[in-house]
Amino acid sequence: MSDNTKIKIAIGADHAGFEYKEALKEFLSAYELKDFGTHSLDSVDYPDFAHPVASAVESKAYTLGILICGSANGVAISANKHQQIRAAICWLNELAALARQHNDANVLCIPARFVSLDLARQMTTTFINTPFEGGRHAARVNKISC
Repeated sequence: MSDNTKIKIAIGADHAGFEYKEALKEFLSAYELKDFGTHSLDSVDYPDFAHPVASAVESKAYTLGILICGSANGVAISANKHQQIRAAICWLNELAALARQHNDANVLCIPARFVSLDLARQMTTTFINTPFEGGRHAARVNKISC
């Protein structure tokens, strides 16, 4: 997925992830990007941003999604309610690679309170540029949806 002209990214965050979201938007300026909010540090409910990002990816209007909250748990749980979404919480670069390689994850969930901004950037780059391996993993991924 190295041709960033073809990759469209949906991004969203709650108040705990707002600053990382803003920094990642700048970092990802070469990509077509849609910001689904939040747009301030005011307290908000994470599902209000996770569901629109997940819907955008599920409908294939966007290639990948990025969700950020304090622990990443809330946004991941919300996004994974969508049948075609495979949202992965990552706190190591290696996990971002494996989420794509083995699970064909299409939404990266970043725990802003537990990773540095530099690591969030690294994981984002890895997530975007790592392809799904398919093969034996495809059969497993095909069993995920209910």
